[in-house]
Amino acid sequence: MAKKYIFMTGGVVSSLGKGLASASIGMLLEAQGLKIAMMKLDPYLNVDPGTMNPFQHGEVYVTDDGAETDLDLGHYYRFTNSPLSKASNATSGQIYDAVIKQERHGDYLGNTVQVIPHVTDEIKKRIHQCAEQEKGIDVVLIEIGGTVGDIESQPFLEAIRQFRLDYPNDCLNIHMTYVPFLKAAGEVKTKPTQHSVQELQSLGIFPDLILCRSENPLEKEVKDKIALFCSVSKEAVVEQVDVKGSIYELPLTMVNQKLEKQLCTLLDLKCKRLNISSWEKMVKTLTNSKRKVKIGLVGKYINHQDAYKSVVEALHHGGIAHGAEVEIQGYDAETAIKVDGCDGYLIPGGFGERGFEGKIKVATFCRENKIPYFGICLGMQVLVVEFARSILGLKKANSTEMDIDTPDPIISLLSEQEDVSNLGGTMRLGSYTCNLLLKSLAYEAYKEKKIRERHRHRYEFNNGYKEACTEKGLLISGTHDFLTEIVEIKKHPWMLGVQFHPEFKSKPTHPHPLFSAFIGAALNG
Repeated sequence: MAKKYIFMTGGVVSSLGKGLASASIGMLLEAQGLKIAMMKLDPYLNVDPGTMNPFQHGEVYVTDDGAETDLDLGHYYRFTNSPLSKASNATSGQIYDAVIKQERHGDYLGNTVQVIPHVTDEIKKRIHQCAEQEKGIDVVLIEIGGTVGDIESQPFLEAIRQFRLDYPNDCLNIHMTYVPFLKAAGEVKTKPTQHSVQELQSLGIFPDLILCRSENPLEKEVKDKIALFCSVSKEAVVEQVDVKGSIYELPLTMVNQKLEKQLCTLLDLKCKRLNISSWEKMVKTLTNSKRKVKIGLVGKYINHQDAYKSVVEALHHGGIAHGAEVEIQGYDAETAIKVDGCDGYLIPGGFGERGFEGKIKVATFCRENKIPYFGICLGMQVLVVEFARSILGLKKANSTEMDIDTPDPIISLLSEQEDVSNLGGTMRLGSYTCNLLLKSLAYEAYKEKKIRERHRHRYEFNNGYKEACTEKGLLISGTHDFLTEIVEIKKHPWMLGVQFHPEFKSKPTHPHPLFSAFIGAALNG
């Protein structure tokens, strides 16, 4: 069977949820017995989001092979079994960088280098690389970031137009738009969708399906009008109504509209009987939980919902493992002088001095009051610095990231980072093994001696303080060669920090062991 390609574009406004919609479609295709691969094409000129402010971009999702990618890849991971790697995300920055390097190398044989065909050819090349990253891939879903009409998106849209000309019987275009309800007029307006589709058609791309994002269900007359003016069948206009409960309900709303059957028909694939009982069971557990637990999330970007997206989702997954609803209380690390009232506290990864001392106070509060604490990346380093100050009596102990002149650098720069000048793509990135100590909270959670987790950091625990820390009750329960990966406080019900990012490997159907253990400890506290 020839590979099939689904292209997802967006119109009217940004932040429509194309990533979630694409991930949901991927899940339904997998339920048809198909092997899929997913890809995000980002129009911005940054080579990757690694140096971007979380307020602008949200979290940076890291793959096993060390790619710093768009947060939508986290959605792909949580909803599907798609392979995710450097081949799963491409930006304008990467594309232009590759083209310019080829020009400098003389690969274009003296030709004038242009957007068409050289840039568009490079984009199509990346799509093929995604399709070939593993054997047996049947369908590739490609999400184009941004909105139709953006200048930055034009080369990507031209590339997928050409791609369909190359493979006319194997491509499907889905366009997602926003259908607003105007309270003053008391009616739904289809004109923005019409204009968005017309803009797409003017570029030579004709959508086969239109996903209509709206606050409430659309009347039949509204959908029929969209179909008429956008030149698609009535069945091809699919509602994407805001889900009231969990984002994991989204694939079920698509099934209710028989979207998977339309996809198979349009792509000339055999449509099988869906079996998504495990997903339905998970959603039922999530939306009908009888137990509740409150977790304090302490960070610098609490007011930006996408900054800690994978952490938030992994906490909910931990709740699913115990049939519990997780309520997340955000605390700004700069103003969190006092925290109270939560069953456990989590400090996620981050960079920079701002808010660091506030996080130290939270760690002290949890240690002294025997409240479950989970530190991730910087959160682990906070645990160690607080321990050194309070238990070892090293009052000026710090990370050299926060104080380069600290007399007690218990957290210091990785040796391989000392001569690094470029910030982008130069951290310790990707998947590494970690050996676990048998008698530890970590081993109780994983039930394995050796694990693999993904990293994104420049600083590490300073082994010069290892003996002093372990003598006073710090347990180093996970290591990679000489590097400390997991630490615990011995005389505490559950106080644990990890140098890696376990949130990147948590799924609603397979909660990460550490998040499950943390929520369990919070429930039992």
